[in-house]
Amino acid sequence: MATIHVDGQRYTVNGAHNLLQACLSLGLDIPYFCWHPAMGSVGACRQCAVKQYKDKDDDKGMVVMSCMTPAADQTRIDIDDEEAKAFRASVVEWLMINHPHDCPVCEEGGHCHLQDMTVMTGHDRRRYRFRKRTRRNQYLGPFIAHEMNRCITCYRCVRFYNDYAGGTDLGAFGARDNVYFGRYEEGILESPFAGNLTEVCPTGVFTDQSHSERYTRKWDLQFAPGICHQCSMGCNISPGERYGELRRIENRYHGEVNGYFLCDRGRFGYGYVNRADRPRLPECRESSDSEPVTLEVDTALARISDALRHSRRVIGIGSPRASLESNHQLQALVGMEHFSTGIETREQACLDLMNHLQRHAGLPTPTLRDIEDHDAVLVLGEDPVQSAGRLGLSLRQAALARREALGETIGVPAWNAEALKTLAQDRYHPLFIAWPTATDLDDVAAARYALAPDDIARLGFAVAHRIDPAAPPAEGLSEGMADAAEAIAAALMEAERPLVVSGGSLGSEPVLEAAGNVARALSRRAKRGGMALIRREANSTGLSLMGGQPLDWALEELTNGHADALVVLENDLYQRLPRNTVDAALAQAEICVVLDHQRTATAKRAKFLLSAASFAEADGTLVNLEGRAQRFFQVYDPGYMRPESRIHESWRWLHAMAVNLQGERAGDITLDTVIAACVEAHPELGGMEEAAPASHYRIDGLQLAREPHRYSGRTSMRANQNVSEPRVPQDPDSAFAYSMEGYSGYHQPRQQVPFAWAPGWNSPQAWNKFTDEVGGHLRGGDPGVRLICPVPGQGHYSRPPQRAGDSPGLRALILPRLFGGEETSSLAMPIQKRTQTPSVTLSTDDAEHLSVRGGDTVTILGETLSVVQQDGWPNGWIGLPAGLFAGLLPGEPVTLDNSAGGAP
Repeated sequence: MATIHVDGQRYTVNGAHNLLQACLSLGLDIPYFCWHPAMGSVGACRQCAVKQYKDKDDDKGMVVMSCMTPAADQTRIDIDDEEAKAFRASVVEWLMINHPHDCPVCEEGGHCHLQDMTVMTGHDRRRYRFRKRTRRNQYLGPFIAHEMNRCITCYRCVRFYNDYAGGTDLGAFGARDNVYFGRYEEGILESPFAGNLTEVCPTGVFTDQSHSERYTRKWDLQFAPGICHQCSMGCNISPGERYGELRRIENRYHGEVNGYFLCDRGRFGYGYVNRADRPRLPECRESSDSEPVTLEVDTALARISDALRHSRRVIGIGSPRASLESNHQLQALVGMEHFSTGIETREQACLDLMNHLQRHAGLPTPTLRDIEDHDAVLVLGEDPVQSAGRLGLSLRQAALARREALGETIGVPAWNAEALKTLAQDRYHPLFIAWPTATDLDDVAAARYALAPDDIARLGFAVAHRIDPAAPPAEGLSEGMADAAEAIAAALMEAERPLVVSGGSLGSEPVLEAAGNVARALSRRAKRGGMALIRREANSTGLSLMGGQPLDWALEELTNGHADALVVLENDLYQRLPRNTVDAALAQAEICVVLDHQRTATAKRAKFLLSAASFAEADGTLVNLEGRAQRFFQVYDPGYMRPESRIHESWRWLHAMAVNLQGERAGDITLDTVIAACVEAHPELGGMEEAAPASHYRIDGLQLAREPHRYSGRTSMRANQNVSEPRVPQDPDSAFAYSMEGYSGYHQPRQQVPFAWAPGWNSPQAWNKFTDEVGGHLRGGDPGVRLICPVPGQGHYSRPPQRAGDSPGLRALILPRLFGGEETSSLAMPIQKRTQTPSVTLSTDDAEHLSVRGGDTVTILGETLSVVQQDGWPNGWIGLPAGLFAGLLPGEPVTLDNSAGGAP
């Protein structure tokens, strides 16, 4: 810690920070542009000038850049010094010389950092009277719009894109006052984190293209704290709504999870919420070939209850993309003995194993923030950027953190970004990846091993044995793999905080057991390491903690005639098991009730379809891959702008079905009631009650506002329907109000912040006002509570499986895809435009055996795809893109129906 003096006041600050970060953490306002809490300082914009004095007797001082000056003990500065203020005002004027001053038409208006800083410096007159320089904009893809005329040359974009996220196709071209930020030629930005440019850029150069078509100013959007549903990371988001549509998603700061950044699937994959073909009313289909008929709620519930009451046995199928509350209500409806998780057998076995390893492998599961501090990483059987995007970005920071370690040895502070980059060059912390094809982290990896799933497991077992000889060895390793195991083990043992990453993408229990053995070996060698295990879907972890039979069991019960009724919760069964298996089971169901917010293949087979709410229209709890239970809240009431719709949370529908089935009248039910019932039924989920404040939570007697205080048009939102504006919806399920009335400040610490705003801070940089220190944690505590905690001890080592002989033919190796590999985001138009043309991957030997070459086309399960012939790809396996072959399971045999190069 250090004592500094600012404008005559004495403060205690973190001495490792620079003066800018220290002052912002104290709540003092200094304008800045190029500095960013996650990326450090480069001193490019010269906007954060302050007057610094040598000691208390110095009355002259000198102007310094606060972002490039350490917060050393006894530092004395003035922010309000007239010379410093005049310098800052002149800097803004220089930066704005070629800016078009087009705030009224700029999509950044209202949450623009440049606007905030211009006001803060007092610059309000244009004195430049000459022709402004104009630029030609580029097409950068479906996510990002480009307007170079607004650039102030802060270099944040290329620093994030290239230095932080590892992109290579965005650059700074030119020199001095003539610099262009873009691609060398027009084209889609390739980085899966490009969407963060919309928040990193302090001006309107990079804006949200998906928002442009239905643009709304920030102050006209209604928000709620949300959790991304597109993978198992549980990133915190701020979804914004207007006129009953989701208009955009921005990052919601979380000190332990996503920090300042999201992946592009989480940011742009929300389009399925707005689809015109969504079910908005209950529907009934009299026969499989008849058109559905819409019903009113009471009629639908009465008919469903009557049908279920006369059935012999009802099976309930849950979903890992539905909330804990909804899955629990389904369990309560059908009984635990009749409940299926809706997850295929092998995937469920992998989920149970991952839960076991998190408790008993001896190493804790780190947060994303912790992951960035690990100094050696082994990835077994995962492509983290594609399967859990935000995790991949943190793993990159873990490798890049070698810069800070090297800087510490010679006294370069961690915030001096350019000096550290120059010092480190291409030196990284060791990162080893065992995955059959190229990954987005290969450029910072020490090595990647292109292996088949079984060989990945054997490599992991060999590493564990070399760390701890008590761990069982893997027999029959090739010389190359033995050397690799030795190198990996040595790097993990030399590290202070090694990390093991694995997951269920390969559907392989041996791979997970191998990761568990490595973790146990490190734990027994007293290493302060960690282990992160990637799940497939948003609530895979939470649902596996609730228990239930796998999906295969449920379909067998129906096929064998042991049940005649089925209730399916937000789950497309055709995405999980082969079509003929699902068809045979559904054919035996006399009644099938589906609750979903999309018209899936399963929904089209339902007798009754209930219009479920999406994440933007519902409240609920998810558990992410680290075991953190987090609450998401309803952004808007779907019935307010569309009174004719009957969209409700699945847990509310299921409660109404249960009471109707018992012959009772459906009374009111609240989220707090459902959570309490869920905890009572599942003690292991007890912590979920603490994931967010209850509905009675108030600050100074006020609810929390969902809308900014400048929200306009609220009294005419439905004027096109009726001149008499109805009362705003009332929310009994949360502490939030559907209006701008309520608390929206930052002075009272709180966990659940729907949108970031503070006086003078309208941009995403306003999150600095809500944290204990800039880049730290929310002052009210980071949201969520851990449900999975390590148990003391390391458990027992697992034994490597016997090496199986080579099987004839090809087996499916499903490759996760960030774009197009997840069911719901794949329905969003921007994601569809960003999805690459799918292909199949074959080894050179297999391609020759099949008489095909790279570029030829083959037909697999009715899909015609081009062939990619890859050196190093494991023989006997065919790489297939996730999300394309619904129901195809990892490791299943695959037949090529035909090929351009000849018959297989």
